[in-house]
Amino acid sequence: MKIVERQVGDVIILDIQGKILIGEGDDALREAVTRLVEGGKKKILLNLAEVPYVDSAGLGEIVRCYTTVSKQGGRLKLINLTRKIQDLLAITKLLTVFETYDSEDEGVRSF
Repeated sequence: MKIVERQVGDVIILDIQGKILIGEGDDALREAVTRLVEGGKKKILLNLAEVPYVDSAGLGEIVRCYTTVSKQGGRLKLINLTRKIQDLLAITKLLTVFETYDSEDEGVRSF
């Protein structure tokens, strides 16, 4: 898994490429989000357009990242969900927890 970090205004966007699996990606995601929060970043978008698959550990890590950011007074949102990830979030009822947007522009404006 690869994570590319970029900034649009005061919003940090993490472009994630690859599967988010136990032992492969979940740690990298945790480290990236923790580093941002510790650096004072409060507005984070996870761009999941290039994520073909998320297992239960990966899903747990996304939830953990959401909690970490929220506890620090920040907001973490998801953009560009694939159909598969959207279905996964719907089945697990997490679609009601996360703010999700179909495009980067919508996500950035939502802050």
